[in-house]
Amino acid sequence: MRAVKGKNTAPEIALRKALFKRGFRYRLNVADLPGKPDLVFPRYRAIIFVHGCFWHGHDCARGARPPKTNADYWRAKIARNVKRDHAAIDALQRDGWRVYVSWECDLKRVDEEADKAAGWLLESLSQDLEHFVNDGDH
Repeated sequence: MRAVKGKNTAPEIALRKALFKRGFRYRLNVADLPGKPDLVFPRYRAIIFVHGCFWHGHDCARGARPPKTNADYWRAKIARNVKRDHAAIDALQRDGWRVYVSWECDLKRVDEEADKAAGWLLESLSQDLEHFVNDGDH
């Protein structure tokens, strides 16, 4: 398991390419933010995590299947990962960041997932513009 990559995974690269193709620009693996987000969109004050279903305890078929050996260890490890993920997302949201989690299983249909993520990014930008316009009407 030591060979498992934490950065530049195939699902992450696929989503990055699809979003870049749609005109979105981002920063990668910004270490000074909680949780080490995969994609940071400063312009949108938005973050996207690309989570592996197994490692982050997703409730899909792949995420719900623990290894046959050392099952107790893996259940505990994944539970810690999930807890850490929630803490990081909470901290980011408290700091005013919007957070989107893209799951490995959803990235099997990368164009659909990229469209969802792009829609979410644009929605967050339109909310900011609406807030700016409404606050300017004092």
